[in-house]
Amino acid sequence: MTLPKIKQVRAWFTGGATAEKGAGGGDYHDQGANHWIDDHIATPMSKYRDYEQSRQSFGINVLGTLIVEVEAENGQTGFAVSTAGEMGCFIVEKHLNRFIEGKCVSDIKLIHDQMLNATLYYSGSGGLVMNTISCVDLALWDLFGKVVGLPVYKLLGGAVRDEIQFYATGARPDLAKEMGFIGGKMPTHWGPHDGDAGIRKDAAMVADMREKCGEDFWLMLDCWMSQDVNYAIKLAHACAPYNLKWIEECLPPQQYEGYRELKHNAPAGMMVTSGEHHGTLQSFRTLSENGIDIMQPDVGWCGGLTTLVEIAAIAKSRGQLVVPHGSSVYSHHAVITFTNTPFSEFLMTSPDCSTMRPQFDPILLNEPVPVNGRIHKSVLDKPGFGVELNRDCNLKRPYSH
Repeated sequence: MTLPKIKQVRAWFTGGATAEKGAGGGDYHDQGANHWIDDHIATPMSKYRDYEQSRQSFGINVLGTLIVEVEAENGQTGFAVSTAGEMGCFIVEKHLNRFIEGKCVSDIKLIHDQMLNATLYYSGSGGLVMNTISCVDLALWDLFGKVVGLPVYKLLGGAVRDEIQFYATGARPDLAKEMGFIGGKMPTHWGPHDGDAGIRKDAAMVADMREKCGEDFWLMLDCWMSQDVNYAIKLAHACAPYNLKWIEECLPPQQYEGYRELKHNAPAGMMVTSGEHHGTLQSFRTLSENGIDIMQPDVGWCGGLTTLVEIAAIAKSRGQLVVPHGSSVYSHHAVITFTNTPFSEFLMTSPDCSTMRPQFDPILLNEPVPVNGRIHKSVLDKPGFGVELNRDCNLKRPYSH
C-alpha cells in the first residue's frame, strides 16, 4: 500500500475571549451559567476574593477550542480538538505547517519531534504551544487511521482488555454511582487562605458523600493546584476516615519536592496523583521519580498521543499507573492498549451532573459516552478516532498560509 502525503493543514477556533461564550467543545471550561465546573472551585486564584467564586472570573475560558485538520493528497482528512483557540491557529498556520505539509501520513514521530524542537525557544514547559502541538499530533493519528482503515487503538498494537471502566469527575459522586461508574472525584472548594475551616468544610463534603455512596464506592478529591504542602497533608489526614482513594493535583506542576513530601506524609493507603498540567515528557519523568502513585497526563495538552505513549512507558517501568485526564476518544484509544491503565476518567459536562453529556459536545459528532460506567472496545472500531467534526459550530479560520 502506497501511503499519500499530507497536502494541507488548517486551523479553526471557536469560543474563547474573541468569540461566543459558553461554546463548550475542546475547551470544556467554556460553559454557560449555573454549571458545576464554574461554581466556587478552589484554584490558585481563590486567595484573591475577586476571583474566588468563579473560575471564569479569572479567565479560565479565554482560549477557546482549537480545531486542527490535516488533508492528504487523496482527499482524506483527519482532525482533532484541544484548548488553544485563536492563538493556536496562528502557531499552526504560521509556524508548524512547514513540518507537516509534504510529509507522508505515517511520518507522525518525525513531525512530532520537529514541532517540539522548533518551538523550544518559546514553548517553555508546556501550556499553549504544547496544547497546539498535541492537537496537531492527534489530528495526524486520526488521518493515519482513516487512510489505512483502522481505529487508532489498533495502530498502537491493539486492545489489552475488552472494555474501559470509568470513574466520573463532577460535583455529584452519588449520581455517578447510580449511573454505574466505579468512583466519583469531587473538586475541593477551599484552600490555604481559608485555614483549618476550609479543611473542615471539604472533609465534611467527603463525609457526606461517603454516607450517600456507601463504603465500597471510590471517592477522590481534585485540588486543582490550589494548595501548599502543609495544607494538603492536613486535608489528606482529615479525609482519611472516609476512605478517600486519592488526593489529586494539590500543588502547582513544578513543585516536585512538594509532591515527594506529600507522598511521604500521606495517610497509609491513600494515593497521591498529578500530571494534568504537566506539559513535557521530562516533567513526567521527574514526577515519576518523586514517587507519584498515578500520573494523569492530558493527551490534548502533554504533547499528544505520541507523548502519552512514552509517558505510559515511564510509569510502567516504575510500577506506576497512568490514568489520563479526561480526554474522551483521544485517551480511550490509548488507555485500552495500556496494561497499566486499569480504569479511566469521564468528565461530567452536564451542568448538574445528572445526565450523560459527551465531553467535547457539541464540536464532535458520534462521540461515545459510557454505558453503566463502561465503553466496550467495539465502540471504538471505526477508522481513526471514530468521530466527525461538527461543521455547524461557529468555526473561524483567522489565518491561512
